[in-house]
Amino acid sequence: MKIVTFAVLVSFFLLGIASAQTAPVSKPSPVDTSGAKSAPAPTPPAAASTSTDYRLAAGDKLRIEVYKDEHLSQSLQIRPDGKITLPLAGDLPAAGRTTMELRDSISTALKDYIANPVVTVIVVETTPQVVYVTGEVSKPGALPLVNGHMSIVQAIAMAGGFTDFAKRKDVLVMRKGAKGMETLHFNYKEAVAEESRREPLQLMAGDTVVVK
Repeated sequence: MKIVTFAVLVSFFLLGIASAQTAPVSKPSPVDTSGAKSAPAPTPPAAASTSTDYRLAAGDKLRIEVYKDEHLSQSLQIRPDGKITLPLAGDLPAAGRTTMELRDSISTALKDYIANPVVTVIVVETTPQVVYVTGEVSKPGALPLVNGHMSIVQAIAMAGGFTDFAKRKDVLVMRKGAKGMETLHFNYKEAVAEESRREPLQLMAGDTVVVK
């Protein structure tokens, strides 16, 4: 009887060892981080706002300063042909340019005579900047340029729009340039068409828009 009991105990002991060896080892479950709050991404700095630069016009009074050269520094006025005249630099187009563009033009012209010229362009006095709209529009007349800029589409709108007899496909812009009077042609219908992606013609001070 004792022998049988001992054999049974040995059998249970061996089964216990086998069960312990084959039992799967439980691994710790991964920590759920889906609900954790991540640090917010840094916000890129806002782009600096830029304002539209003033463009010079005939009649504007300027002060041109050339560093350490009193003879080249001048106070002058932009002529009706849109140019200025400086010693050594000669005649230079000014109307339609910004002060920085004119500064660079003067510096380039003086490089043949001065090493690394330092030029400053100061607008002392401006003339009223207007464009003229005439012909087949509701309110022909002079229009002030806002900040020196206006598209031909905006000018026509400010002039009350077209009359019933206007030729919208061939609007003329009379512009006085360095080589004399020139005529630009503008197709209003094409410019305002939905499929068109071209920027409307930008007017300059003194332009005359003629709607036939």
